[in-house]
Formats: sequence, structure tokens, C-alpha cells
Amino acid sequence: MFKQICFFRKRPDMTMEQFMDYYENQHAQLSKRQGRAPSIPNARRYVRRYLKPEKNPVTGQVIDPGYDCLMEIWWDSREDFERSQAIIASPERIDFVREDEMNLFASHDNPVVSIIEEYDSPMGPHGERTHLDLRYED
Repeated sequence: MFKQICFFRKRPDMTMEQFMDYYENQHAQLSKRQGRAPSIPNARRYVRRYLKPEKNPVTGQVIDPGYDCLMEIWWDSREDFERSQAIIASPERIDFVREDEMNLFASHDNPVVSIIEEYDSPMGPHGERTHLDLRYED
């Protein structure tokens, strides 16, 4: 499994509610509005995680993490990821994506990273490893 994570900052004139509403109901549906499906070719999962700063239990401070959203996408392979990125960056799509992002993000300069390795700690009630199943719903 190959995972990409992007870090996004909302436009400063938007509330968090406006940002979430636009992202979920407009931007995340961009390809569907263009008559293209699926929205991210060969992706297995596409998740937006909206951040709410909380008090650090050690210092008592609430620190702005610098981003309002972490977006994660999973693919079966790096090759699937690279094909998807090429489609998104293609001349017939890129201007449409950039234009829509101007309605949402503070900048196009958003960090994009891939996850090379992940480690899960055992979190079961008796110290056993946990397991999540990915299911497709109707």
C-alpha cells in the first residue's frame, strides 16, 4: 500500500465551517462535476482530516499546527500513484483544479509527502494488534 499526505491551510477569509463545506461538497466532488469518475484514478481511499488544535497536556498551550487539513490518499502501488498524479497534472485538468483550489486554499504551495513506512502499536484491550478492514458501501 502506498500513501500520500498533503497539508492544507484554508483561505484566511473562510471560517473552518465554510472551508469544510466547500472541500466536501465542491472540491472533493470536482471530477464528478466534470463528468469524470472516479475522482482520483486507482485510489483505494481518499480522506480529509480537519484539524482542531487542542491544549498540549505537558505545556498547557494551544499551538496552531500551521495547517487546517491533512488529506490522505492510498493506492495499491507507487505506479498507481504516479499514474494518478500525471492525470491530475495533465493540461486538460490542471487549470480547472488550480482555479477551484483558489476558492479553498490559502496557497498552492502545500506540502505533499509520501509515507515510506508506518508502524502501528498494539492497542487491543489485551495488548493485541489491531486490524481495520476497508469495505465498500452502497
